[in-house]
Amino acid sequence: MMVVLDTNVFISGIFWKGSSNKVLTDWRNGKFTLVTSLEAVSEIIKVLKDFKIKLSDDMIKEWVDLIVRNSIIVEPKEKISIIKDDSKDNIFIETAVAGSVDYIVSQDNHLLKLREFRGIKIITPEEFLKLK
Repeated sequence: MMVVLDTNVFISGIFWKGSSNKVLTDWRNGKFTLVTSLEAVSEIIKVLKDFKIKLSDDMIKEWVDLIVRNSIIVEPKEKISIIKDDSKDNIFIETAVAGSVDYIVSQDNHLLKLREFRGIKIITPEEFLKLK
């Protein structure tokens, strides 16, 4: 199963126990293949650096290294502008299309209200965990 994880799943999973944390644990245990892009990784770095709960630079680097080493990195070729309210969310759609993934897992309402894009299902961490 090929999956794109939105930044908010990483943030929630890193800082709190719960569904997002279980999704990250499943990924680290090889239960699905993470697909990401350099733009998506840059977004994760930016949010982690600006987040109200501070992580050390070393911890941020560890997470980025973990993501880069344990994912398929794609380079989106197509610009997609389906999400107007928060255009930076389009990178997750572009990454998912470039990687031909099965799911985008997100807690972002802009993405979730789409439910599906070109056959790629957009679901919450809770919905994703029920698939297995």
